[in-house]
Formats: sequence, C-alpha cells, structure tokens
Amino acid sequence: MPSLHERFIEAVIEERARLSSRRGFITGGAKLAGGGALALAVAGGAPSGLRLARAQEFTDDIDILNYALTLEQLEAFFYREGLEQFDEDAFEEAFAGVNADADAAGDNETGTEEADDADEDATAEADDDEAPRPSRARLEEIRDHEQQHVETLTATITDLGGTPVEEGEYDFGDAFDDIEAFLETAQALENTGVAAYLGAAPFITDADILAAAASIATVEARHASYLNLVNGDSPVPDAFDEPLTRAEVLEIVDDFIVGDGATAPAAAATTAPVATEAPAVEPTTAPAEPTATAAPAADADTDGDGLADADEATAGTDPANPDTDGDGASDGDEVVNQTDPLDPDSV
Repeated sequence: MPSLHERFIEAVIEERARLSSRRGFITGGAKLAGGGALALAVAGGAPSGLRLARAQEFTDDIDILNYALTLEQLEAFFYREGLEQFDEDAFEEAFAGVNADADAAGDNETGTEEADDADEDATAEADDDEAPRPSRARLEEIRDHEQQHVETLTATITDLGGTPVEEGEYDFGDAFDDIEAFLETAQALENTGVAAYLGAAPFITDADILAAAASIATVEARHASYLNLVNGDSPVPDAFDEPLTRAEVLEIVDDFIVGDGATAPAAAATTAPVATEAPAVEPTTAPAEPTATAAPAADADTDGDGLADADEATAGTDPANPDTDGDGASDGDEVVNQTDPLDPDSV
C-alpha cells in the first residue's frame, strides 16, 4: 500500500493532469484564469451561473484569508518539524557527492551578494541533467517565509474584525522518514499552495487584499520552483499554472489535517456565533404546545445538486429538481462548468 506522502504526491499529480485536460484556452482571446473569471470580465462580465459558483466558493474576503491562513499554517508546521528532524549533518550525509558543484543556493547562511554569486557560478558549471544539491539553508528561508505569511495573515484578519483560525494538528505520515520524502512532500505542498492562491484570487473583492495575496502567491511559486529543481523536475514546467478550487485543495491536503485546532480549508472560521443544542426538557403529562417549524438552513440543498436552494432561486432553476433542463447534467455541475442549467443544448 502506498505511503501517505506517496499518496499525497500522486493526488497532486492526478489533480493537475485532470485540470489540464478539463481546462483549455479561449481561442484567439483571453486565457482562462481562476475558473474563467479574468476572461469573462474582459468579455463583458460573468454570467449569473459563474457568480453563483463564486458565491458558493467563499463567503467573503475574511473567509478567503482564513483559507490561506490554514494552508500557510500547514506549510509552516511542515517545515518547522522537518528541519528540526533533519539537521545540517543529515543533509550532508544524504547528499554527499550529489552534484556538489551545483549546491542549489549553497550553504549560504548569510545571504551575502558574494555568496549568492558564488552559488550561481557553481550552478552554471553543473550538469544540466543532474538535480542540484538541496540546501538546508534555503529550506530554512522557506520555513521563515511561511511563518511570516502566517503572522501577516493572522494580523490582517484580526484588523478586519475577523477571527483567525488556530493552527491545527497535523500528521504527515512517513514524510519525515527520510530527507528525500521530506523534499518530495515539500514540492507537492508548494505546488498545491500556488494553485490554491490562483484559484482563490478571482473571488477577492478588496483590491488591497488581492495585491497582498498575490505577493504571497509569487513567493510560493518561487518556493515551488526551487523544490521542483532539487527534486529533479523542471523549475518552470508550464507557461500557465492551473488553479485549484477550495474543494480540490481540501481533497489533496485533508489526510494531513487530523485535529480541529485549525479549521480545514473548506470550512474556514467566521465570526458568526455557533448554535448550541438546547438542554433536554423532561416530558410532562400536559399536551405540548405546537412549535414553529424551523426555517430551512441558508445552505439547504433540497435536490442535492450542489446548488443551495437560495442560489437556485436566483438562477431560476428548480430547487426540487437536480437537473432543471433535463440535459443529463446536474444544475450544480452546469454552474461550475459554466454551461446554462436552463438550456438543454448548452452542454
């Protein structure tokens, strides 16, 4: 049976392959980005179905920030634990003689310009077909970046009046069994993080928050590029990155989140109060007064098609029929795939 880190890496590869086959380009026009929002905005505005899908993805900007915070906490924990386990001697032992002339970023603790130049010269002399030697110093920098992201996102959520999610409990399985597994898992985490930011960006309504999120996403992309390189893969594999939805990201990372100290990405904390059960009432012989029927939940989905009843009312679809136009595709799938759930010929 594949180990946890192997299953995680396979899930990332499978998801990216599925997305590549599902999403394409608009011929002669803008490229699809973040679920198509960019191209549709250029064309003159998103259709109501896409607006519904976007509304279901996140409730507001604070929800998006908590989603990002959850992922950054996961990454920060991963690097913190991994680097506590693998010290400099462990790296030296694991990679002794491995393309020593191309130490990727060298053991440059100082970050001086001279040291960086020497690293670049050494890398340039290396065999292009051989992965450069991983540097623990660079991984420490990545760890510190992730922690700074956690602190900045936490402060921003608080400043906006929200409640930041707390760090949860994580289990990375055998990802810490050896340095190779650690680096492979780091590579998969960083590439997933880039796709997660790309998928969430179109839903951000505040321009300042969007700019801040983009500044984190570009750093995550640099992390991913470095880890691709040291794992023997291309640091620049594609001309365009594919976004991942919130649900797709959760499906990939869910195995690692084992405790609810933090909220999983698909259910980020909000400031709304949580309802609690009323205490049990002892039965009496007197007839009970009739009670009012509870109002349906705001996210009720009567027909189970993936669209809340309230959203179906907005879209004009039938909340009691999962396939309003009878074309064989559920209303929810049509909204996500940007076809018209009221037109049987749009599929």
